[in-house]
Amino acid sequence: MGKARADFAAVLLRRGCQIVTRILVVDDDLALLRALRIALQRSGYDVVTSTTGQQGIAETATSSPDVVVLDLGLPDLDGVTVCRRIREWSDVPIIVLSAADAETRKVAALDEGADDYVTKPFGMAELEARVRAALRHRAPRADEQPSELSVGPLQLDLVHRETRLHDRPVRLTAREFELLSFLARHAGKVCTHQMILEAVWGNAYAKEIGYLHAYVHRIRQKLKPSKGIRIETTPGIGYVLRSDEVPS
Repeated sequence: MGKARADFAAVLLRRGCQIVTRILVVDDDLALLRALRIALQRSGYDVVTSTTGQQGIAETATSSPDVVVLDLGLPDLDGVTVCRRIREWSDVPIIVLSAADAETRKVAALDEGADDYVTKPFGMAELEARVRAALRHRAPRADEQPSELSVGPLQLDLVHRETRLHDRPVRLTAREFELLSFLARHAGKVCTHQMILEAVWGNAYAKEIGYLHAYVHRIRQKLKPSKGIRIETTPGIGYVLRSDEVPS
């Protein structure tokens, strides 16, 4: 929960007031978005909306919703990608909206961290029932990951996927960012080749060690010259991101 909302919630609790559940709806269909906002607000929910995947990711970080209702067909990012990006730092329940013939994409979204799905067209009673179920099964917020990572002079913004080193921007590809983010989450610890490949590329790439070497080489080139941060090789095992500020 964002600090501002947590402080507000504490005030409400002291006053004996009920905390309103916040739902973020991400969909580019403006008519559907309006209908969902009206119906959910009528049921007592606080509703925030976004019309693109990028906006939805940013809104998830800033408004701290209790549930995200996410359309898979967005104009900028595929909904499956949005699921994966949010799951890098948040455990908020995600309910995806999909067309009746999109079974493959529904499965992909579930594999990337979505909790449930509703097939269009759907009834509000069904959607609200799935929202209530998601809220019941939600993990405690204390388990959520930060939306930013800092390792010594290196800063990674997981929401906007921006990298800064010594407060200067570093241009990384999407895959390079995912690889560096994984190493940053485990800074100071050796990550095996298989561990990295499965986390960043998937199980099908678990043995593509040469592929991993090439990406690490490219990231090292982009981080040079720098002081206080380095990717070290543990021969035959894997890599470790080290900073002078993180104990070995």
